[in-house]
Amino acid sequence: MLLEVRVALAALLVCLLAACGGSESESQAPIGTQPEARLPGWVKAALGEVEGPDVAATMGSADFAVGENRVVFLVVREDGSLVQAPRARVRFGRPGGEPQTTEAVLYPVGAHEHPAEENAPPHDHVDATDIYVANVDASAPGRYWFVVDPEGEEIQAVGTMEVATRSAAPAVGEKAPLSDNPTLADAPAQEITTARPPDTGLLRHSIADSVEAGVPFVVVFATPQFCVSRVCGPTVEVVEKVADKFPGGGVRFIHVEVYEGNDPDNGFNRWVQEWDLPTEPWVFLVDERGVIRERFEGAVSVPELTEAVSRAFRAAPLD
Repeated sequence: MLLEVRVALAALLVCLLAACGGSESESQAPIGTQPEARLPGWVKAALGEVEGPDVAATMGSADFAVGENRVVFLVVREDGSLVQAPRARVRFGRPGGEPQTTEAVLYPVGAHEHPAEENAPPHDHVDATDIYVANVDASAPGRYWFVVDPEGEEIQAVGTMEVATRSAAPAVGEKAPLSDNPTLADAPAQEITTARPPDTGLLRHSIADSVEAGVPFVVVFATPQFCVSRVCGPTVEVVEKVADKFPGGGVRFIHVEVYEGNDPDNGFNRWVQEWDLPTEPWVFLVDERGVIRERFEGAVSVPELTEAVSRAFRAAPLD
């Protein structure tokens, strides 16, 4: 079956618009700003295997580097509803090579477990309640393509990843920047966080103080009020839930807002700039020596983060 696929890239989202299978044309429109690019042969063949619609993979991560990458995405139907098959096959590779195959798992991110407070700031979108997460290995820098086949669904998603030589954000194994982010000792909670009600349990310690004290910590860079994507998820809420599983102070949990003066018009604040974060949200796990042990770009689930804290800090969570 011949397919006609139109592809475009916009900011952090892969905006690939695919027409229905069964088109009588096999021509491909160019990728947004790169007219010479064409749909790779293996991608075209993969999309021809399913009669249903081909849609864009809505990306929840964007900072990719050579090596293993955690890829976060949604599969959104043409009517705006989410595909929620528990697993999906992911084929991933360069235009001229053979794709590798891995599995994406659907994780709940918790937004549906706690309805928004009555006084919570409204969003102009509907948050995703689940995210797909796949781990893929990029052997060299460049553009990679992937095709997603959700289990039991007659729909496919396709997207691209721009892989750099190294990540823009601090990598696992690097030292954490010693940011002196504001705490409750500096200002009232309402001035430090946009979470409503304020996430006061995450505002007690700074990154710099925690490294100096030799206490391992989890730090989330996120803005609850100004999250503008379906994929950013209730990341601060997830970190709060995980913090409750590790009481006693052996591991600290810290929230840092991302905008100067908590106003998106002012751009990223100095703490985000100190960490060279190209996007938000991010979660980092930092050990007692100030070394980054785990990191998550985009939405993260309670199970993922709980397991990572246990693994990185050898801590046993409460049931």
